[in-house]
Amino acid sequence: MSTTAIATIILVGVFLTLVFLRVPIVFAIGIASLIDFFYLGINPVQMALKFVGNLNSYTLLAVPFFILMGELMSAGGITDTLISFSKELVGWFRGGAAMVNVVASFFFGGISGSSSADCASLGPIEIKMMEDQGYDREFSTCLTMASSVEGILVPPSQNMVIYTLAAAGITSVSIGQLFVAGYVPGVVLSVALMIYSYYYSVKHNIPVTGRFSPRALGRSFLKAIWGMLAVLFVVVGVIAGVFTTTESAACAVVWSLVVGLFIYRGFSWKDIPRIFHNVTTMLGKVLILIGVSGAFTYLLTYLKVPEMVSRGLLSITDNKFLILLMLNGLMLILGCLIEMACLILMLTPVILPIWMSLGLSPIHLGVMMVLNLGIGLLTPPVGSTLFIGSAISGIKIEKLTKHMIPFYITMVIALIFLTYFPESFMWLPRLMYG
Repeated sequence: MSTTAIATIILVGVFLTLVFLRVPIVFAIGIASLIDFFYLGINPVQMALKFVGNLNSYTLLAVPFFILMGELMSAGGITDTLISFSKELVGWFRGGAAMVNVVASFFFGGISGSSSADCASLGPIEIKMMEDQGYDREFSTCLTMASSVEGILVPPSQNMVIYTLAAAGITSVSIGQLFVAGYVPGVVLSVALMIYSYYYSVKHNIPVTGRFSPRALGRSFLKAIWGMLAVLFVVVGVIAGVFTTTESAACAVVWSLVVGLFIYRGFSWKDIPRIFHNVTTMLGKVLILIGVSGAFTYLLTYLKVPEMVSRGLLSITDNKFLILLMLNGLMLILGCLIEMACLILMLTPVILPIWMSLGLSPIHLGVMMVLNLGIGLLTPPVGSTLFIGSAISGIKIEKLTKHMIPFYITMVIALIFLTYFPESFMWLPRLMYG
């Protein structure tokens, strides 16, 4: 057996072993990489250089700003305004409470950029609201978790920023195009969940509550618009070319601070140190993960793992349909086992060359990867959103997972549609950017 093959087995084997032993993912990546550096006779200083090099990115500065914006808006009282607006918008439909849940997550997710933040912030309110309308607690919790995945598709999404960083060594990916491309898939996922919610409401005879009021809708919109304008700073600024991604994220932070302090008054000056502490803790985890993954990715490239995976898949079949199916299956399975940001950094160098060899856009892969791994957030054994849903509802994870099966099916249907019909959403970035 060649040195390259043995080194690949050591790298992947040590990493997977540590993951299954519940060693924190950062340490698993770092230890596996360090052992492989020693085995290959590469100076370990190279590992430190790759760590620093992966963090030396201007685009990466957008990530802490996005996290801070999400924290400020979450603490600033936007939750109630978005739920109120969603009630007036769709609450009068059959299954209105469920649809409010989906729509509120669409708007809030675009602000927080996090599935976990969405579930933790909106979950307690939405679950109680749905229970009051006649839904059982299991369905209410599962819908809350499933709808939270919209938030990582709708811009601004820090996971999409991480994807552009991971793809940088292979091809240039426009963060503006990626942001724009996420809107339609977010809508498709929302519609799929709303259709299933309508079916469930009819099947269980959930009564219609409320009625449509243009005046009330207008009032709730005027209250909610202040928070949603933060997203416009990012999306419009980047698309129009007025700001870079980092600059627009910084402007959005300033706006979120003003809105939270003076308009919604959800927090005061004395709360700001606590908010920054939360952001710093979260950011530290993200940056360390991005740093160590630089060394891991370097080894994958050095050992020509992407080429081996590509040859392996093509040796099985050259059918484009089947290759896409296998790649989606790979992302779904790994998404159940490994944290999302880590997988984006690890899988992109492997999958992107294969994806592009099929004549497909890296923008398309970015959206599909985020959606695939977003579903992984709802699955055991490491699904963070699943754990949060269990905590806020008081329902055991085993029971929640069983009730999630119809939602898994619904989300996979949306995934398959977006995979094989990329023009359903790729037309928008082409329209905006030419």
